[in-house]
Amino acid sequence: MLRSTLKSLLAHKLRMAMSTFAVVLGVAFVSGAFVFSDTLNSSFTDLFRQTAPDVTVRPTDSQAASSGGFTGADTRVVPAELVAALAAIPGVARADGSINDQGTLVIGKDAKVISSGGASGGAPGIGVNYTDGPAADGSPIGTITSGAAPAGPGQLVLDDKTAATAGYALGDTVQLITSGAQPSVTGTLVGTVRFGPTGNLVGATLVMMDTPTAQQLYLGGADAFAQVAVTGDGTLSNQQLRDAVTTALPAGFEAIDDEQIAAENQTQLQPILSTFTTILLVFAAVSLFVGTFLILNTFSIVVAQRTRELALFRALGASRPQVTRSVLVEALVIGLIGSTIGLLLGFGLAQGLKSLFGAIGIDLTQAGLVFQWRTAVAAYTVGVLVTLAAAYLPARKASKVPPIAAMRDDVTIPESSLRRRMLGGAALTAAGAALMLWALAFDGGVPLLGGGVLAVFVGVALLSPVIGRPIVASIAGPFPWLFGTVGVLARENSRRNPRRTAATASALMIGLALISTMAVLGQSLKSSADEIVSTGLKADFVVSSATGAPFSPAIAARVAAVPGVALSVPLQVTVATVNGQQGAVAAVDAAVFSQVVAMTVESGHLTTGDDGLLVSSTRAGTEGWKVGDTVTVGLPAGARDLTVTGILAPNRFLAADVVVSPAVLDAGGVAPADSIVFVAQVPGAVTETVTGGIQAELAALPTVTLQDRVSFADVQRASIDQYLAIVYALLGLAVIIAVLGIVNTLGLSVIERTREVGLLRAVGMSRRQLRSMIRLESVAVSIFGAVLGVGLGLIFGISLRRAMAGQGIIVLSIPWTQLVVFVVLAGLVGVLAAVLPARRAARMGVLGAITSQ
Repeated sequence: MLRSTLKSLLAHKLRMAMSTFAVVLGVAFVSGAFVFSDTLNSSFTDLFRQTAPDVTVRPTDSQAASSGGFTGADTRVVPAELVAALAAIPGVARADGSINDQGTLVIGKDAKVISSGGASGGAPGIGVNYTDGPAADGSPIGTITSGAAPAGPGQLVLDDKTAATAGYALGDTVQLITSGAQPSVTGTLVGTVRFGPTGNLVGATLVMMDTPTAQQLYLGGADAFAQVAVTGDGTLSNQQLRDAVTTALPAGFEAIDDEQIAAENQTQLQPILSTFTTILLVFAAVSLFVGTFLILNTFSIVVAQRTRELALFRALGASRPQVTRSVLVEALVIGLIGSTIGLLLGFGLAQGLKSLFGAIGIDLTQAGLVFQWRTAVAAYTVGVLVTLAAAYLPARKASKVPPIAAMRDDVTIPESSLRRRMLGGAALTAAGAALMLWALAFDGGVPLLGGGVLAVFVGVALLSPVIGRPIVASIAGPFPWLFGTVGVLARENSRRNPRRTAATASALMIGLALISTMAVLGQSLKSSADEIVSTGLKADFVVSSATGAPFSPAIAARVAAVPGVALSVPLQVTVATVNGQQGAVAAVDAAVFSQVVAMTVESGHLTTGDDGLLVSSTRAGTEGWKVGDTVTVGLPAGARDLTVTGILAPNRFLAADVVVSPAVLDAGGVAPADSIVFVAQVPGAVTETVTGGIQAELAALPTVTLQDRVSFADVQRASIDQYLAIVYALLGLAVIIAVLGIVNTLGLSVIERTREVGLLRAVGMSRRQLRSMIRLESVAVSIFGAVLGVGLGLIFGISLRRAMAGQGIIVLSIPWTQLVVFVVLAGLVGVLAAVLPARRAARMGVLGAITSQ
């Protein structure tokens, strides 16, 4: 039986190839997600190791202010005298004071910010004082590759790639944008540097300056450092050196070795990597879910084609388990082949993701793809198990073929009643609908809603053979009127095998349902953004960063001094620990802020003082807070107990659920850096004059933009469109699988119906009519899947919008035109999917087809 199965498989190479499509694409997603996340992880790990000295001395809990340059830095410092004391400890070879900033951006000769992502930013801009101290492995952290090290005021060194991208040569004047007190500074390029052994900064830019210049720029001229790099003389291990340094430190400072700081950085990075990997794996699951219908359909047709062959095996003495195993062996081979090809394609997908990340500022061009054995294990486990699971039911049906059937020409696989399938589908659909209603009625959240959506998906897929008959009949109803006898045959062919039609349409249904859901959600997001801006934004202008990084607080003061400006209200956002949970915290003068942004106080008042905070009603409900409760906020300088003075309705402009006064962050050791500035003009002022005045103040700052209310809303819509484009591209692969499923089903059904095709040709059907018939069948199946998918997507999108209303999606907007286009495109997909199967059918010889077995 094994030899016969393998020979049968090899004799039908086209059938085998068509059966592997879904497995290949699904596995490619899984392996690509793992390969890329491992590559990203390895790149940052190498970067951390290249920069970590033997031991680092810093203020206690400095990691509390580490946010990749997108919040204010830690203002606490290490005094210069401590550096000399550390250098005198036995076992220490040298101690170098270090100053670093992650908000220093380089402006190129074309007046645009330099990063791997162009003007969009992405990776941080790093500014440091130059030292020749080594990393923990003894290699230099920075190696001068041209020119000289900075040795005086106004001298700068750039990393090789940044200098080349910016178009700078030695002696050129370089402009820097900072988030400190000086928004823009210039210096002369005196050298270039290669960072670490490879020069891989993972998309960041690097600028070095001499220590006094860095102290003046980042520390207000204080004779101090952000941290100290301690290098051992080799007599102690790094752990022993850390312990020796710790005993010599005064209170408020800590020493960590190179392994600890690498682990700390990795811990901060891991949630981001895990989130990204999870997103990719979700899309992989969607692809495999869709692919399961394709595989199931394929094996059902393959088994139907082999009915007489399997019956002959039974007549020759093969047992039912042997026949079942024969089909499963074929599935196993296809699963192994599909998993292998998918694993290899995963590397291509990971390479594409590297390019995508490069476009948003995370440069991985110098990083080689990382392969771990878990990737192969996951790829083969997923691919083989999905294929075997999908082939199991057709395999069981194959074993039920009676041996006597081998003697008959009209042998068919016995089909079970649709009754059990209908009952199971109805039960699942009802249970899923109940879960969705429960989630919406009792605020069960998106996860519970997602469980209901999944149940409805499966339930409708099970019901589709039953509900498909009337729907397909309606879709194909005009065929006889439009195409005559060919239309009649196409209509009847699309209805006569409801299981096959349903399985083929279900794959397309799932893909289009998800895309339609995102279309409804995306349109609602954009309409909600318009509504929030029109009703919630009182300011006339918004000053924001083009890179997403915070900018100098001096900008708000400059804008405030422009004639015709009534208010210039900055908003600062940082990362803090609130009652043990890390998250965003906004700092603003709430009373003044309420004059430029509508704020609804549900209880309490807006005044926070220096020891109070405001909280959104959503967060207050989750935590059980009320006005007067004490909340502990952890900042770099230590934890503080603040009192809840007011509970606000959720406000998208605050960008955080917890709001404190700027004085709280200042006392907590967070450097002031603004995320956005809201500007109101004096009533009666000439808008063009005010706009010109503000733009004149921002002219030397290409990273900071001015927007009026209309352009601000347009930017919000554009950002939503960008995210939707990525989601559509990923979900589009599921649709591609579904289209391949239609091609596959039509192609295999043509092979299955070889004798029927021959008879139709014998009684006078032309090749053109035969091609038209198969195209019409494909169109009917495609539109059936599209109607189901768009209908479900509409329901799911409305439900998801309702569940996410508390997160700012306050307006329901349905893109009717877009949904209609999806259905029309599905019909065109049906026409295109039928091209190859129709050509194959038309090329069959009449006599050969009639005598086919």
